[in-house]
Amino acid sequence: MDIEIRSIDNIKGKGLFAKKDFNAGSVIFEEDPIVCCQFSWNAAYGYKACDHCLRPLESAEENARRLTAKPELHLPYSNLCRTDKSLITSCSLCDIQYCSTKCQTAAYNQYHRTLCFERKSDLEDHPLYQLNEMWKQMHYPPETSTIMIIPRILATIQQAVNPEEAQAQFLQFCHRTVNDDSKIAHKFLGDKFVDQISTLHNLLVQAMNPDRISHFLTQEGFQTLIALIGTNGLQQQLSPEEAVKLDKFIDKLYEDMDKHSGTFLNNEGVALYSLQSSCNHSCIPNAETTYLHNNSRLSLVALTDIKAGDEISTSYLDECTLQRSRYSRNKELTQNYLFACTCPKCELQAHDPDVTSDEDDSEEMSE
Repeated sequence: MDIEIRSIDNIKGKGLFAKKDFNAGSVIFEEDPIVCCQFSWNAAYGYKACDHCLRPLESAEENARRLTAKPELHLPYSNLCRTDKSLITSCSLCDIQYCSTKCQTAAYNQYHRTLCFERKSDLEDHPLYQLNEMWKQMHYPPETSTIMIIPRILATIQQAVNPEEAQAQFLQFCHRTVNDDSKIAHKFLGDKFVDQISTLHNLLVQAMNPDRISHFLTQEGFQTLIALIGTNGLQQQLSPEEAVKLDKFIDKLYEDMDKHSGTFLNNEGVALYSLQSSCNHSCIPNAETTYLHNNSRLSLVALTDIKAGDEISTSYLDECTLQRSRYSRNKELTQNYLFACTCPKCELQAHDPDVTSDEDDSEEMSE
């Protein structure tokens, strides 16, 4: 490969480094997730996605019609939509849908054989159903993750030919102490839901056979899994005239979507990526993660020119937060990831006042 993982120090641990030059805009690497899962409310709001790779199961036109509540809407260039509904298949026992038999087979062989349960009139009594419903009541959209990826992680370990190797693959995402895991778990669940962590834990224990995973089903093991997910979200050439026309149509389309659906517009989920997880944070990242294949396959794209030997970094913060003060950025990083950034931008701003950007704004308004 054109990248390598290296040890850095006791603070950063490891990092991802380029073995060759990359030009801005080039794809550094692509990888499929070890495991992924659609957000709970995202599915509840009708965002149909393959249960294995998250590829949309509705056409772009169907998606736009639903989001705008305009069943008569027609999209230009709808022939460019890559959703092939003729390939959609579903589990005969639980009705979960997949974009193809390839994904259905892969899911069954990796985790679904363990998690699948037959359709029953008492479906709502199943602990996995209750776990999902409780999570939804604790975390209204927009979500940042879902607890439902944890059963998939555990089922993946149980179904693996080599469970120890599978367990080690997931443990690579865990580099914290028991106390750190506890802090992240409670921050992730929210202060007002601290008492419900035991209920979530009990539902998971009821849902899973302890074979090969008993240590993950302890209270400490459960907090480790919560911390794990808490710290780890077709171009077509047109003529200038067509591009202007399309831009106007898209502007109007998003205006209609905003009126009916707000900003809740995409298939969204959580996933664990082996290579991407080795990318350290920087407030001036030289790469970003994108999804060029309309599914869960991740593409890491260079934002700037990267030289052989350079560390490849991404941002753990959204674009808006990156523009805030050093203190604001590090406050969020410390709360959510338990580290303070020492990138060149933060070093340059090291002597700035320790106030948040909001406080800066307030002081400017009062002057």
